[in-house]
Amino acid sequence: MTIADSTTFPLQFELTPTQDARAEAEREVILADPGFGKHFTDHMVRIDWSVDEGWHDATVIPYGPLMLDPSAAVLHYAQEIFEGLKAYRHADGGIYTFRPEKNAERLQRSARRLALPELSTEDFVESIRQIVTIDAGWVPSAPETSLYLRPFMIANESFLGVRPAQKVSYYVIASPAGAYFPGGVAPVSIWLSTEYSRAGRGGTGAAKCGGNYAASLLPQQEAYENGCAQVLFLDGETGEHIDELGGMNVFFVHQGGTIVTPRLTGTILEGITRDSIIQLAKDRGLRVEERDVTVQEWREGIESGEITEVFACGTAAVITPISSLKSPDFTIGDENAPAGELTMSIRQELTDIQYGRIPDRHGWLTKLV
Repeated sequence: MTIADSTTFPLQFELTPTQDARAEAEREVILADPGFGKHFTDHMVRIDWSVDEGWHDATVIPYGPLMLDPSAAVLHYAQEIFEGLKAYRHADGGIYTFRPEKNAERLQRSARRLALPELSTEDFVESIRQIVTIDAGWVPSAPETSLYLRPFMIANESFLGVRPAQKVSYYVIASPAGAYFPGGVAPVSIWLSTEYSRAGRGGTGAAKCGGNYAASLLPQQEAYENGCAQVLFLDGETGEHIDELGGMNVFFVHQGGTIVTPRLTGTILEGITRDSIIQLAKDRGLRVEERDVTVQEWREGIESGEITEVFACGTAAVITPISSLKSPDFTIGDENAPAGELTMSIRQELTDIQYGRIPDRHGWLTKLV
């Protein structure tokens, strides 16, 4: 069996219910103000893989600490990947998720790049269904809330050798998430990182792995110190082209009905929200360009009025309006500028689809429960 081999038949999940599930009253207190990533549901999914057996032992087990040998490969060589998606409670009581097959495909691409085994799309979606089914009571119902799902894969072979691990485990944990903008969507200022790069040519920028996020933490801290909510990276090769934010893709709205976003070069993560926005924009008859964008174009576009709106997108915030870009030497835009009309309109349409408030004409929703 090679690294790329995946199970050729659907995995069968065994369930071991927790004996320490939170009482309904305690759970409701948490769901009233869950924040983000602070609380976790009662269960998690685990699937093991070995070079000899492939994927096996698919289980739903009580949420709890992992047992890792100090020599586990993930601790020394960072061989790990992850995903992020949400489950939404609709008005009819059903629980849905948004384009999970795209998350599965991206996890497979990430696995390929990190020399990890690929989990089939069918088994990925079923793993999501399993945890949401048993922990359905953790899916909040307040407006703009959801259950955030975090699938991840780690190399847990006990071996201090620089080679792909021969033992791996895949997990799914879940965390109730409150509204990202509890006081209403507000534009943010972002910081331009000129000293650091998020990823380089031929690196892991297009994979969703922890190392990329670790590389963003120091410049992210710099952004906070300068009163900014996020950091913007330039490409590592020329230092001129806009790459992406620390964890979000970026879009520019131009006069005349054109939306521009940096092209996927291998250093930019292929966002599922990004792809959905491109489709919704095309549905409206807007022209979408995926191409190189420079900071100079951004500056000149704002000054001339050619660029009318800028926004970022990702799973957690969906769409975040950007009011200004700051650097040690200059500021582009006005930090007090309001959110753009098109930005907010696309955000509303996308969230309306996710929460079942308008028809899902592209078949993006998958019912879980």
